[in-house]
Amino acid sequence: MGSSKLDQLKFLSVNSFGSVMGISGLSLAGRLSHNLFGTSSLIAELIGLMGIIMFVLLSVFFAIKLLKFPSVVYSEFSSPIGGNFYGAITVAILLLSSVILPYNRILGQSIWIIGTSLTLLLSYFMVSRLFKVKQDPLHAVPAMLIPAVAILNVPITGVAMPFAWIHELNLFCIAVGGVSSLIFLTMIFTRLIHHEPMAAGMNPSLLILIAPFEVGFLAYVSMTKSIDMFASTLFYFGLFLFMVLFFKAVNKSIPFSTAWWAVSFPLAVLSNAASKYAQYVNTWPTKFIAAFILILTTFVIVIIFIRTIKHLISGKLLQG
Repeated sequence: MGSSKLDQLKFLSVNSFGSVMGISGLSLAGRLSHNLFGTSSLIAELIGLMGIIMFVLLSVFFAIKLLKFPSVVYSEFSSPIGGNFYGAITVAILLLSSVILPYNRILGQSIWIIGTSLTLLLSYFMVSRLFKVKQDPLHAVPAMLIPAVAILNVPITGVAMPFAWIHELNLFCIAVGGVSSLIFLTMIFTRLIHHEPMAAGMNPSLLILIAPFEVGFLAYVSMTKSIDMFASTLFYFGLFLFMVLFFKAVNKSIPFSTAWWAVSFPLAVLSNAASKYAQYVNTWPTKFIAAFILILTTFVIVIIFIRTIKHLISGKLLQG
């Protein structure tokens, strides 16, 4: 890679790791689909492999960016809006631990510990800095939820871990992630309703609003091993928000950028939640919902992936 190509990495946004979140989440949804519908498990595993490769490549490129342009990375991390997307890295690590775990338990557990440690550290930093200076209401955007959603991913991916302390850690993460999500959702909805609209380029991130409900559903069910009224409420309200927000977030009039990957993980986690719900309830309407959302999620991620490759080849993806 030439010097001019390396210089383009200055414009590699951390939200690019949203692609790993979406693809890894789709791989896990494919595993659930194999159990629910008998679809090919090979496809799910190949998608998971793609997620691993993309994470490695993005990590290498982002490490180069950090070495060449440390001030740019620091500015991005310090941003009250952009800094939240660093949670995408920790979520990607947690999801990849679940992708890898069936093949190598030691490696999967090690990756999970790294992801959990980084998630807790990042979430502590992101929440604590809210109390240091007066906050601008316009900074309350859906991306604010990413660190809180990251914590909720810990019990989902860690429920199978064999450690003696795992149960209490999972309870801690559900408490912190759940209450934080509730507080941030209130702030975000207040901003979206009472202030001017977000920039059009940020609209794909609207789907992040469904993530706390569906990730919360998966975390709760992972811990309780059952679906009760509370779990159903989480799942169905997230589904309702999806119906309200989908066409606002996925609109071809929105300029394409890596920000479009913000829709992939919420769709993937909704697909996982729908499949998990259908497994427990086992009725044809819930199975239909699960199948429809899986197909839609796959279609959207494929389209975003193709558009990303096209923009990368044309040189439009990494531009200031």
